[in-house]
Amino acid sequence: MIVGLTGGMGCGKSTAALAFEARGFRRLDSDVLVRQQVLRDPAIIAGLSTRYGPSILDQTGAVERRRLAEIVFADGEELHWLEELTHPAVFALWRAAFAEAPLAAWIVEVPLLFEKGLEIWFDFTVCVACSPAQQLARLERRGVPRSLAGQRISKQLPLAQKIERSDIVLWNEGSTEFLQAEIDHLADTLRAA
Repeated sequence: MIVGLTGGMGCGKSTAALAFEARGFRRLDSDVLVRQQVLRDPAIIAGLSTRYGPSILDQTGAVERRRLAEIVFADGEELHWLEELTHPAVFALWRAAFAEAPLAAWIVEVPLLFEKGLEIWFDFTVCVACSPAQQLARLERRGVPRSLAGQRISKQLPLAQKIERSDIVLWNEGSTEFLQAEIDHLADTLRAA
């Protein structure tokens, strides 16, 4: 079973994914795959430096992620170009992981699950949601300026549409313990399906 986990920035996807992992699901975080593997791939680095010049790299030759984010979140065309460059590498990593453990229960964090039509990869889709005020407050606590948070949120499908398109919704407005209880129940239900 492969479950796609989505939701808005600051809604609690990572917290939910960790709770699924604690319940025995194998976890893949697409953002972590990009940070730790895709953006370290020499071919990806070469593509980025060709498009944006050497200023996109730090002194060690690694991608300067903050600079890259400033560029792509300010220009939809650049964001699309970046996704075209990086998404095939992410999908290859997913395939390799699933092939290693084809009978495992997987939880895969995918921020742009519906935006990119990726629901076909998953047996079930789960959306973690909360109110916009809670979302912005969480992002600010993480050190994301309100203007940047708003800019990034605007590049995603509205949360209401993610909720509508998901098979299951986890409302994460309360305590971590409440979210954990929701996931405990859902994990049992999914395994029985």
